Amino acid sequence: MKHLPKHLRPRWRYLAVGIEAWPDAAIDRRAFQRALWYAAGNLLGDAGSADAGLKLLSFSFSGGAGEAVVRVRRGHVEEARAAIGCVSAVDGDAVGIRVRGISGTVRACEERYMGRAAASSTQRDVAFGDAERPAVVRGDACEVRTGSEYVGAAAFDIE
Repeated sequence: MKHLPKHLRPRWRYLAVGIEAWPDAAIDRRAFQRALWYAAGNLLGDAGSADAGLKLLSFSFSGGAGEAVVRVRRGHVEEARAAIGCVSAVDGDAVGIRVRGISGTVRACEERYMGRAAASSTQRDVAFGDAERPAVVRGDACEVRTGSEYVGAAAFDIE
């Protein structure tokens, strides 16, 4: 079977996506792709999500921060951004997702927007709620361990 001529091939846009979660979250590629498809199906319907054609091309996640490249059909970028924004949890772990930028090629997407994951994190003990507690500090944000879960705090909340 012959390839389609260039003017008949589908055109794509590539979205650079930043992912944030609690430090103990374990998110893998397959679970994130499934969450994207589920969100697109719920928001756009079966036909709309098939037209948008969201596909995860690259994914990395560790220590509560990660990034991904999502391919979407040209002309459906706004619908894809809305569907990505609807992802609030992956395998039961709460996540925050932000589209960093849009590009016409994977290479340009990686060069312009990738590699800017959250600042490096450090673990230390902080004074929070009248007690010394372990915390993960990333820039001005701080995730304080209280029992079995984390609480988000800003720099002025801790001592």
